[in-house]
Amino acid sequence: MAAIKDTNFRFKGQTGFYRGKVRDVYYFGDRMVMVATDRISAFDVVLPKAIPDKGRVLNQIAAINLQATRNLVPNWVEAIPDPNVTVGFKCETFPVEMVVRGYLAGHAGREYKLGKRTVCGVTLPEGLRENDKLPQPIITPTTKAHVGHDEDISREEILSRKLVSREDYAALEKYALTLFEKGTQLAAARGLILVDTKYEFGKHNNTIYLIDEVHTPDSSRYFYQEGYHARQTAGEPQKQLSKEFVRQWLIENGFQGKEGQKVPNMTDAIVESISERYRELYEQMTGEKLSNLDSQNILERIELNIVNYLN
Repeated sequence: MAAIKDTNFRFKGQTGFYRGKVRDVYYFGDRMVMVATDRISAFDVVLPKAIPDKGRVLNQIAAINLQATRNLVPNWVEAIPDPNVTVGFKCETFPVEMVVRGYLAGHAGREYKLGKRTVCGVTLPEGLRENDKLPQPIITPTTKAHVGHDEDISREEILSRKLVSREDYAALEKYALTLFEKGTQLAAARGLILVDTKYEFGKHNNTIYLIDEVHTPDSSRYFYQEGYHARQTAGEPQKQLSKEFVRQWLIENGFQGKEGQKVPNMTDAIVESISERYRELYEQMTGEKLSNLDSQNILERIELNIVNYLN
């Protein structure tokens, strides 16, 4: 199947372009058209091969969740004119990402295993095991890096460095926890546990908006509800629904994004297996089967749908 590695459109009235790790963004004044490509990143590194269907899976899951949380937090979205495209208004992005964790997993779990009991200024209790539920959700912010790795940062450091004003940061914390509670409810309805996730926010006309994607398998980690407690009791790994399987494959093949490490060979079989997992993620999270689309004319379809919408 064909995959979208990158786009190079030229639209009438276009005022700018930005290529992110996995998205291509076209600017039209204060409006932006975000194309979800099939590029995939892990450990803040864009992997060499694109994954068929990944972009539209994430874009459509994000669209569903952005609509479901609109009444709680205003967001940037104006329209979804194509399965791979979201149109909205440009915001001045806050330079931090709000990571909310309800369970000891992923990065926090790895830090805890190393003996650390404080993550981003938040103290964790003794006696936790990997994948245990935390007493209450915690916020562990990171800096938002355009190049290289995001870095852990505490609330106190964000405020002392004046990265975000005290008033705005209080609003971001409240929004993040409200969204996490809603995301937890939405996940439970699909037989899932929302383990951790990240939220990005920006300002437009002095109002804070939720931006980027929300509650997708790339921005979030999910466990399956069924069998969670039995697996924890037995000390077994949890069954996950997230991009963690890509990270694990990389770790097993000696890559964690560190200097001098080389991305393992992505065979066609590996690419197809990752693509299949993304389709599975879509079906589990939406309850619907991913529709079949012509994979040979993706770029033409995307360009036409954007042009028709802008006109």
